[in-house]
Amino acid sequence: MTLIPEPSTDAYRAVTSFAQDLPAWLQSFAEAATDLLLLGFAVLFLALWWRARGHGARAMAAALLAPVATVAGYLVSEGAKTLVQEERPCRAVADAVTIAACPPHGDWSFPSNHAAIAGAALAAAFIAWRWSAAFAAPLALLEAFSRVFVGVHYPHDVAVGLLVGAAVAAAVAIAARGPAEALVVRMAADTRLRPLLTTPPPAPHRQETLR
Repeated sequence: MTLIPEPSTDAYRAVTSFAQDLPAWLQSFAEAATDLLLLGFAVLFLALWWRARGHGARAMAAALLAPVATVAGYLVSEGAKTLVQEERPCRAVADAVTIAACPPHGDWSFPSNHAAIAGAALAAAFIAWRWSAAFAAPLALLEAFSRVFVGVHYPHDVAVGLLVGAAVAAAVAIAARGPAEALVVRMAADTRLRPLLTTPPPAPHRQETLR
């Protein structure tokens, strides 16, 4: 049995109580958005790849590593959930009323996998291109908050999830950057893969001779 911090339980009750007072359509939107928000990171990864095509092998390596590092963050989070086995607040907190259906027993709460994915994607995207944080950071925070809002996580679940995901993803992205860059260089030598990894040089400008 895990010890739940009392401030986290109090914050959980406050957020879920606020959510219950909102219109039904907004509650339904929040329930759908808590999963759909993760698609924003998939779009971001595609944008990073597209941008990296014109910025060399190092940038391309970082862009391609971003989803890999994010998966690593998720896997570590899932492993931690199995070890800690914290019950979901929607089942453990007395009189909890939630927007989303409570996951079944055995689908543990700490840390939040959704938040870990969000934190990992934020860290990996920042390493690939720091200005991407302008989009990724608000998205990650919104994703983490949404898990408390719909009632399936405590605040400390999502806070630790963000940190774990970010730490793991950063470690993977930095450690694998050199080998990934070398692999990109080798792959770009293949004419079939080159268009996926780099943009062709601009055609030489032909000046007309004035007569």
